[in-house]
Amino acid sequence: MSLIPPSDEQGLGQGYHSPQVDVDVRLNTNESPLPPPAAWVEELQAEVGRIPFHRYPDRDATELRAAIGDLHGVEPGQVFCANGSNEVLQTLLLTYGGPGRTAAVFEPTYALHGHICRLTRTAVAEGERNDDFTLDLVEVKRVLSEHRPAVTFLCSPNNPTGRVEPRDVVAHVLELAPGLVVVDEAYGQFAAWSALSLMGEGRPVVVVRTFSKTWSMAAARLGYLVGPAELVSELEKRALPYHLDAMKQAAGRLALRHRAEMDARVAALVEERGRLAAALGEMDVDTWPSEANFILFRPRRAGGDQVWRALLDRSVLIRNCSSWPRLDGCLRVTVGTPEENSAFLAALAQALA
Repeated sequence: MSLIPPSDEQGLGQGYHSPQVDVDVRLNTNESPLPPPAAWVEELQAEVGRIPFHRYPDRDATELRAAIGDLHGVEPGQVFCANGSNEVLQTLLLTYGGPGRTAAVFEPTYALHGHICRLTRTAVAEGERNDDFTLDLVEVKRVLSEHRPAVTFLCSPNNPTGRVEPRDVVAHVLELAPGLVVVDEAYGQFAAWSALSLMGEGRPVVVVRTFSKTWSMAAARLGYLVGPAELVSELEKRALPYHLDAMKQAAGRLALRHRAEMDARVAALVEERGRLAAALGEMDVDTWPSEANFILFRPRRAGGDQVWRALLDRSVLIRNCSSWPRLDGCLRVTVGTPEENSAFLAALAQALA
């Protein structure tokens, strides 16, 4: 008997990994550079002391979904929560993808969209973006017409390019798509608009969010989806029983009490993003507009691999995207604290020299 699973025939390779090494400045995984508010930590510690650990958690995550619903002005029944936004995407594809169905992606984009498709035996139809990484609606129409995907993925702000899909573009994709449109807004709080404003009766669109970024809760692995209640009901049928533990539910619910602190962090990171973008604009690199908490850039003369290694030698770790589709020579830096960003800029100047 072979222990190689059938799914490997779809080219899963080594899976999806982000290298982690011991460095002074780590700006490669788009995490928040700041820990959660101290008050949240104290509240969570007190809450953990009240959890009846000998009992299963609330299977419906009732209080957490109500709090998220209040955040976005929707009913709790329109919210589905899971262990990180990636599990939300996986549950979506277990429900609406699978053998005999296709999902559309437009490269370059978040690698997990295609990867989870292949894990769920969903065929992937890849479309191209424009040279500036904006969506080409002619190409979108071609892909959707030829492949009739059950699911169409949009990532806004797009990872790793940082570009936001304009409202009229997303609305046009909604008109063209024959199936469900999934707008991945893992970095949505950093952008000027959200596809949540396009939701309504009869619109086949869902928005996916995460607590990992602006809520400073990457270690908690909590994500959610906002969509039609009937879709959420279908997702719940595919989720494993009690898949969301009690501590995670408490962590998310309590975090939403600290919206003002999170808004202030977003504003500070957006300001730092502007400083980084301005400094990169003075260097020998090409950059693209970003409305996320990271910036994609490409050294003009030095190779991306070479610059990435030179930064690592200076104890600065960023993401090497050179091997990703359509991103030859590109690197991605997360917006960190002012001190981390200054250290990165100094190291990059040396690496480019």
